[in-house]
Amino acid sequence: MLKLASDPSNITKVEGYVSQIADRYKLDSEKHANLLISLTEAVNNAIIHGNKQDRTKMVSIKLAQTRTGLAVRVSDQGRGFCYEDLPDPTSPERLCECGGRGVFLMNQLCDKLRYINGGTTVEMQFRLK
Repeated sequence: MLKLASDPSNITKVEGYVSQIADRYKLDSEKHANLLISLTEAVNNAIIHGNKQDRTKMVSIKLAQTRTGLAVRVSDQGRGFCYEDLPDPTSPERLCECGGRGVFLMNQLCDKLRYINGGTTVEMQFRLK
């Protein structure tokens, strides 16, 4: 498990963590990239939106091996959110907006994505077999 204070500068620590995972599980370059982008987005969202950059609050990252691959959970200490209420970043009126695409990207790059604990935890699954 990796625990990070909710300081945006800590997002840089995700890359080293993902490199360790990639080495341990012999991830190919595509899976490595998908995990890195997804986890970076999830941690970024947890720090900025979940914990509101409150440095006294923590973001935790937990890795578990599953029957078919890896499950990574990112949890924050915020109030959570309703995933269904997120606007569609591909709708014409949103195409030129900055931001708002992290969850969309995560959905595209993970094999399975789900929110639990009222949106304070996101679980991303990556198939390895």
